[in-house]
Amino acid sequence: MTPSEPYPPIADYALLGDCHSAALVSLEGSVDWCCMPRLDAASIFGRILDWERGGYCLIAPADEFRATRRYIDHTMILETTFETDRGSVRLLDGFSMRAGGRLEPHRQLLRVVDGVAGEVPMRVVVSARLDYGELRPWLRSHGEGSFTALGGNDGLLVWSDWGLEVSRERDDLLAGATVREGQRKRVSIEYVEPQYLDPSPPHGLSGNEVDERLDQTFDWWRRWSEGGRELAGPYAEGVRRSAIVLKALTHAPTGAVAAAPTTSLPEVVGGERNWDYRYSWIRDSTFAVRSLGVLGHDAEADGFRRFVERSAAGHADDLQIVYGIGGERRLTELVLHELEGYRGSRPVRIGNAASRQIQLDVYGELLDLAWRWHLRGHPLDREYWRFLTDLANAASEMWKEPDHGLWEVRSEPEHFVHSKAMCWAAVDRALRLVQGSDLDGPVTSWAEAREEIREAIERDGYDGERGVFVRAFGSRGLDASLLLLPTIDFVGWDDERMVRTVDAIHEDLEEGGLVRRYLAEDGLIGDEGTFVACTFWLAECLARQGRLGEAQASFDRACEAGNDLGLFAEEFDPATGELLGNFPQALTHLSHITASVALMEGSAAAEGG
Repeated sequence: MTPSEPYPPIADYALLGDCHSAALVSLEGSVDWCCMPRLDAASIFGRILDWERGGYCLIAPADEFRATRRYIDHTMILETTFETDRGSVRLLDGFSMRAGGRLEPHRQLLRVVDGVAGEVPMRVVVSARLDYGELRPWLRSHGEGSFTALGGNDGLLVWSDWGLEVSRERDDLLAGATVREGQRKRVSIEYVEPQYLDPSPPHGLSGNEVDERLDQTFDWWRRWSEGGRELAGPYAEGVRRSAIVLKALTHAPTGAVAAAPTTSLPEVVGGERNWDYRYSWIRDSTFAVRSLGVLGHDAEADGFRRFVERSAAGHADDLQIVYGIGGERRLTELVLHELEGYRGSRPVRIGNAASRQIQLDVYGELLDLAWRWHLRGHPLDREYWRFLTDLANAASEMWKEPDHGLWEVRSEPEHFVHSKAMCWAAVDRALRLVQGSDLDGPVTSWAEAREEIREAIERDGYDGERGVFVRAFGSRGLDASLLLLPTIDFVGWDDERMVRTVDAIHEDLEEGGLVRRYLAEDGLIGDEGTFVACTFWLAECLARQGRLGEAQASFDRACEAGNDLGLFAEEFDPATGELLGNFPQALTHLSHITASVALMEGSAAAEGG
């Protein structure tokens, strides 16, 4: 391998996260995306969206090298091993974690190199470019390896024992040194508000302090991983990795779960389907905490439950489909015209106009989350129940309206079957909560609405000739969201209508062993890849129907769409083998978890039978 050429494949990247910030580091040792102090903040390294303007932080051998990598144990600490003709080194990358860091995080990226064998000449470049590449920072040296980088409302404290020097030509920090067996070299990049860095920067770190923080980070991740359900069997490691990814995408102070840590990675290279996913969608987040709940991580479920109620101010009519990870409501979509985009994929967007869409499925998502919370033995307080009652009432009234649906189409609203079914789920779960507790509500009107919604779906959302559910009222087309109908008990997994629907989706929407979302106009130009989460949904359905061989085949094909670290993007191109869309994506990882659980339980049932 030689030093990087522009825009490595998305599969070459690994996620770093600390439940506040996020970064992507390439197989070549370059941090090409990093947002601090929050993962939805402006980037400080961002050349994944513009190779020349975006900025990066590189630590790699100066000679040609071979690279292998892994996450160490059950942590979010990445180990990359570089081998050259003269020796080998190990690079450890991670965000510093500590007990009590939920509200007072270090906000610190650690990069540590250990000499393993021989001696390896290394290159170090810290090329910060603030505000999505808009600003080259004002660099100042403060002695003893400490530097500050200031620009706009961003400030970085950089400490290193590499002997970094300021390049005034490029406004970068540069170093070159040989690392020998047994030596350790370190870089710390810490986000600090500019007013605390100018004119008197904080005291710089020492090598011992960096090492201690790295050890604390190992301990933190291991404790969290061990706090969940004990897992065993062939799917255990993959499930743990997906759970860790979901945890890393959880914003610790609020409990929000980001859909992805990136923006504008394209669904087709060179296309316009480029979206900012660094926000908390109610749908994706409820799926995520449901999956984490299955694995025994109840605190995350409770944190998101409170986040939604708080963000909506306790009123159903103020509910949005997506929020900023701090609870922000205004997510105005902007285009950064000056950025060329990943491999020329424009526009580069920040913000997301979908925040103003109507998507009726959110009512069912939240009532189902509350129902599952109740089943795990947690009581619902009166104020939370009032909020849920408002949601159920809204669903019982709004279900007759068209919406933009699960996939956030930018064409005219339609009467999507999945949206109607989720409204059914909202009133169904409200009725179950009343029946299973001392709560009260308008059960008669809810029961009437539940029956009316079911009748409408079975009449207008079903193709009697083919014997399958359809995408929308008046349509004969299919949609992968129909695979979710059994997850809310609208129809049984082995109901003949569902079996036929699964087979039809398999036949009509499959490409290269993976599943597309739909084949229909959606108001956007261009095509998209296959949707990896939908393939995991198919595997789950097949497993729950007892079709374990078919389920395993779909599951294995979906897993092949991940990278060497078990990280999944939003989409995949079977023709080129490229990962597409924002990366890694929470929806894909949580779907990987539920499909794994379905296969484990299906195999256990088959063996027991």
